[in-house]
Amino acid sequence: MSLIGLDIGTTGCKAMIFAEDGRILSQARREYTIQTPQPGWAEQDAEQVWALAWQCLREAVAALSDDPPTALAISCQGEAVIPVDAEGRALRPAILGMDTRTTAENAWLVETFGAEALFQRTGMPVHTINTLPKLLWLQRHEPDLWRNAHQFLLYEDFFLRRLGGEAVISVCLASRTQMMNLASADWDDDILAHCQIERSRLAQPAPVTGGVVGKLRSELKQELGLADDLLLVSGGHDQACAALGSGVIAPGLAMVSTGTAEVVEVAMETPTLAPALRDGGISVYRHVVPGLYVAMTLNHSGGLLLRWFRDVLGQWEMAQAAAAGVDAYDLLLQGAPAGPTRLLLLPHFAGSGTPTLDVHSKGAILGMTFATTKADLAKAVLEGLTYELRINLDLLRAAGVKIDELHAVGGGARSELWLQLKADICNTPLRVPLVTDAACLGAALLAGVGVGLHSGLAAAVKTTVQWRQHVAPSPEMVAAYDAGYARYRQLYPLLESLLHEL
Repeated sequence: MSLIGLDIGTTGCKAMIFAEDGRILSQARREYTIQTPQPGWAEQDAEQVWALAWQCLREAVAALSDDPPTALAISCQGEAVIPVDAEGRALRPAILGMDTRTTAENAWLVETFGAEALFQRTGMPVHTINTLPKLLWLQRHEPDLWRNAHQFLLYEDFFLRRLGGEAVISVCLASRTQMMNLASADWDDDILAHCQIERSRLAQPAPVTGGVVGKLRSELKQELGLADDLLLVSGGHDQACAALGSGVIAPGLAMVSTGTAEVVEVAMETPTLAPALRDGGISVYRHVVPGLYVAMTLNHSGGLLLRWFRDVLGQWEMAQAAAAGVDAYDLLLQGAPAGPTRLLLLPHFAGSGTPTLDVHSKGAILGMTFATTKADLAKAVLEGLTYELRINLDLLRAAGVKIDELHAVGGGARSELWLQLKADICNTPLRVPLVTDAACLGAALLAGVGVGLHSGLAAAVKTTVQWRQHVAPSPEMVAAYDAGYARYRQLYPLLESLLHEL
């Protein structure tokens, strides 16, 4: 009995089909673009995303020689808003989470509800990333569309509407919209009333415990060449699905996902809603694991900064790597010092993420001399990114959030050096799963539990999540990096005003 995890990301989608024991049976991927029609805007053709994701599904299913899939669940990017007609077709491009047009709407929300009250009710700090201010923007700036749209969906419910006929949204994803009451796991009627948003124009929340929410339309089932029904199961936000797929199913466990951005998801038994988390833009929402919550931090740069360094300063290494069939990053880091560099690199190349949330900040490198090498600079990139990671972990711990272990996924989990740096700088052990496409695996596990293939998510993780390695902190390096971290904590406050002028 095989299972499909369909991941709808910000710049690409992938369909992966897993066996009951977690083995990857087939997969297919596609990429798509982000549109920026005005500065600060970020939109996407949702119909193109649908078409490309359907291509992935057809390709992945066609590659199976036997064991046709039984169920599908979706892992998807959060916060995107897609107005649809009565047939579920997009009426305009989706407004993505990274879109920053909603400053005025956020000011109205603060005036109407108060930032602290909204955070306590929804777990979402006031921020342009949220779905709610995007809906308010549509009300004010596209009134004809607002009146004529049948519903306003996110990617999970948009896809489920197209695949099965009913717009259903997981409690996990809905709790990232700033419209769901975190305690009741239902739309907050007071927020909706003040914002003049009717419940009927939002998707129906799935049960907290998840499960089957529909089945694939008969005509689509025929296109996939399936004889039996493909059941549709409630999925969730991609980062929470990745946390599940990397075994983060108990308090004290956390996932660090290092891709284009770097995200931390920390599992909690009860939601920690400390003012420091609100001020730092750290969201708290429902995990895909029933009964748990997650806190999420975000560094916009992440692996994107290392890629910039490679593309701009590593042309020779890229050519050598292509000729020799090796990794250009490994060549760039050859000869890097075993311990801390004597450099401080502020990785705010796209502004800062949590907890400073400074869109006007910029990158900086301090401490260079004629003795500085390219390998020093490459390692300083990793150090700066990991110092930012520690700032977020320290903030969470100070707020009472337990973090005993990090599970590393994404492209950054392939770097032995970076994994050891994370362990040493954060003084926290890491585990690395065999399957680093953890969001797809997490969605597939939800599908498996939803149709009764696994008795529960703990049993599903025990059966499918296997470990590639364990990385322990080095006491000597922990002490050395503590000194570097103390210097790094001074960097942004010293440079903030100057960086804003540049």
